[in-house]
Amino acid sequence: MIKNREMDKLITKFNNISDNIDCPHLQEEIITFMKDVYNIPKEIDGCIVEAGCYKGGSTSKFSLVAKKVNRKLVAFDSFKGIPANNEDNGPFLGPDGIRNYVFYEGNYHGTLEEVTENVSKFGNIEICQFIEGWFEDTLPNFSEPIVAIYLDVDLASSTKTCLKYLYPLLVPGGVLYSQDCHIPIVKNVFNDDDFWKQEVGYPKPHIERALIYKKFPRYDTKLIKIVKVE
Repeated sequence: MIKNREMDKLITKFNNISDNIDCPHLQEEIITFMKDVYNIPKEIDGCIVEAGCYKGGSTSKFSLVAKKVNRKLVAFDSFKGIPANNEDNGPFLGPDGIRNYVFYEGNYHGTLEEVTENVSKFGNIEICQFIEGWFEDTLPNFSEPIVAIYLDVDLASSTKTCLKYLYPLLVPGGVLYSQDCHIPIVKNVFNDDDFWKQEVGYPKPHIERALIYKKFPRYDTKLIKIVKVE
């Protein structure tokens, strides 16, 4: 359990990171995930995984938390932006209302050099491992136990790949978060019973809304949480 004073210090550092790095997330999303990371018992072995780094803002924040709980942070990203895709996201809710959004190839591009420079300046680079490449090429080769996963990958196809290869490595009691479930086709992936059984190898788990957006209540289930039960 994190103490109030320690929380205040971390939030001050988080705010400084957001002031210096483009962070396409809300501070509340990172803090909500961070609190669960703190609550994972220390005797449970496993690393923290982030899929989707962009410029390294979230990576910097997660690295501060990983350092506090003495866990390695493994960051997966192409470091080339979003891959080529033909996904039809359809209309979805954002803070500015309903709109259509297309994720083009190269969107959210941050190079490995940019990310490591930002994490070195604002986070704890020494506890980080960066794995560069497309998810379908890198994730199948990863086999370490995981206690917490944070997905910010935007595409349904990328979400499927992450769930297929990372969820089986999540330890019982571990948590998985996605901040993409305001996008209908991503939300559909999480709700697809057949995908969970046939591709992931697990029955569809209980999925809960992780955050109530007071500023943007129409976000509804943007941030979702799964606690792995076995």
